[in-house]
Amino acid sequence: MATSRPRPKVMTLTDAAAERVKAIMARATKPVIALRLGVKNGGCAGMEYTLEWAEYKKPLDEVVEDNGVTIFIDPKAVLFLLGTQMDYQESMLKSGFIFNNPNQTSACGCGESVMLKPAEAVPA
Repeated sequence: MATSRPRPKVMTLTDAAAERVKAIMARATKPVIALRLGVKNGGCAGMEYTLEWAEYKKPLDEVVEDNGVTIFIDPKAVLFLLGTQMDYQESMLKSGFIFNNPNQTSACGCGESVMLKPAEAVPA
């Protein structure tokens, strides 16, 4: 019987991103169990990341658990997010989540949207 190797995580979180998600979840006014991440068409570069609180897991959500945080990923976004690292950064002018995504081919000047390509298949 062949042994299968464990599936790699679609994405990871830095310590800063995980701590920020935990802090926001702790202040939620309704019960949430995870952060749901996706992508949608929009913005001047073509795609935008979407973030929303999840009260339940949808049947096809990809589940990522990293640094004590649970992320549900929309199944339509998985190929665009493979290998992504989610970070959280603060500066004097802005703060927010940053996505270090190897599938990103360009971004708009304002930083609100990106152009993404689906990840290529990795040989087994």
